[in-house]
Amino acid sequence: MTFQTTLFSGGIIVDGLGSDPVRGDVLVEGDRIVRITDGTEKLEADREIAIGGLILAPGFIDMHTHSDLQVLVQPDHTSKITQGVTTEVLGQDGLSYAPIDEATLAELRAQLKGWNDDPPGFDWNWRSVAEYLQRLDGNTAVNTAYLVPHGNLRMLVMGNAPRLATSDELEQMKALLRTALEEGGVGLSTGLTYVPAMYSDTDELVALCEVVAEYGGFYCPHHRNYGLDALGGYRECFEIARRSGVALHLAHTHLSFECNRGKLPELLKMLDDAIADGVDLTFDSYPYLAGMTTLLSQLPSWSLAGTGEEQMARLRSPQYRAKIIEALDIIGSDGHQGLTVNWSTVHVVGTPGAPELEWVMESDLATAAKKAGKSPAEFALDILVATERSAPCVFFIGHEEHVRALMQRDEHTVGSDGILVGDRPHPRSWGTFPRMLETYVREEKVLTLAECVRHMTSTAANRLRQPDRGRIVEGAKADIVVFDDMTVKAHATYEVPRQAATGIFHVMVNGKLALEDGKMTGVRAGRVIRMPA
Repeated sequence: MTFQTTLFSGGIIVDGLGSDPVRGDVLVEGDRIVRITDGTEKLEADREIAIGGLILAPGFIDMHTHSDLQVLVQPDHTSKITQGVTTEVLGQDGLSYAPIDEATLAELRAQLKGWNDDPPGFDWNWRSVAEYLQRLDGNTAVNTAYLVPHGNLRMLVMGNAPRLATSDELEQMKALLRTALEEGGVGLSTGLTYVPAMYSDTDELVALCEVVAEYGGFYCPHHRNYGLDALGGYRECFEIARRSGVALHLAHTHLSFECNRGKLPELLKMLDDAIADGVDLTFDSYPYLAGMTTLLSQLPSWSLAGTGEEQMARLRSPQYRAKIIEALDIIGSDGHQGLTVNWSTVHVVGTPGAPELEWVMESDLATAAKKAGKSPAEFALDILVATERSAPCVFFIGHEEHVRALMQRDEHTVGSDGILVGDRPHPRSWGTFPRMLETYVREEKVLTLAECVRHMTSTAANRLRQPDRGRIVEGAKADIVVFDDMTVKAHATYEVPRQAATGIFHVMVNGKLALEDGKMTGVRAGRVIRMPA
């Protein structure tokens, strides 16, 4: 049955703007919130949902996701809808699937298999950003926004060449970027510890960000170093924003690894100085101490130049393996943030195409390597060969005091950085938003409920230049989540990550219920979000 109007009655409204919670009723007509009352006025509707003291808030916005394929492969998107997420930002870390051509698609399918899988029989019926967004629009349970990936631009123009771009190549990248932004991209992402973006310099990034600034988009960097020179990595981001005038949104902001313990005051001062200088700044973080990426990305950048076949040849070559192992264990690898790898912090969480290696997921890589009778670095290369470079992994590298301090900043938004594939993906893919409410609001009181909801809604919507999303106000889009703030709970764990949260009862996307009474409806009302002209 189709309902033109829906009334949520008897709820406690947390408006997403930071206001104190108030009791009231919310009337939805079509895809808009049309009336908000204090509950004393009787409103008529085709359907009434009595929510009896539950929290009614704007749908949550996940500012950093890796759902680029999975949102199409599994369009009901249970992992995010059950968290209360109604909007996701795709195209992260400088690598995704648009714009592409035949050659880059082949390389990216292999390179990103550990992030997104490479589903057999999947219909790759797009090449441009416009065609990819058309594939998404109206076919997914959540709204989506897309960042143009810097790595794609580089690959289209110069492949994985480990060098700086020529002036002509840079002009070609700028032209591709303009087209992608005009077709619906909301900004530019980059992945400066991933091939091929890691071969670029600051001047290239400034030139591209000047184009983004012209279109009113934002720059979202996975910056150049999160380890040995983490502060230098952040410093370059601020320089790019100052020189180009682009709005800056720092991706998965953290200060991890033992070498950075206690350095957070320096980063916080950088944030304050950038804001004082007029930088339009926001950032996202996730409420966990472990990160997740591919095992391949930890290798030194020289070993990942060229095609996938060339990379695999190096992984098999005794001469090149010795040099890679030297970087990982003795010198430090730029892929591993300039550090040597502490293999006891690394957990392989998927062995696609190599079921005989599934046992390695039961322990850290140092322990697994010992059982295999090999050094951890050598065994890591064996895993990469067996999985054709696609094994994902989790790193336990964070500092709780840093996580708490960053989430208290006004500029903070929430991004799961969720990777949905692998045997044991990071629990943040299913638990980020309920964990914020459960742990950091209800239990630890690091944030108030109103503050936390603002970070997860209107602050993110403002970065996307969507003044009619991320808030419960009359005229806003009806992206709504209803939950019990006293019982909401994340059940996803590192051992059993694919577990839905509880305490979230209704999720509405553009006026249609994707989750009703805690059950998925199969409704896919998500739309593509574009920057306003």
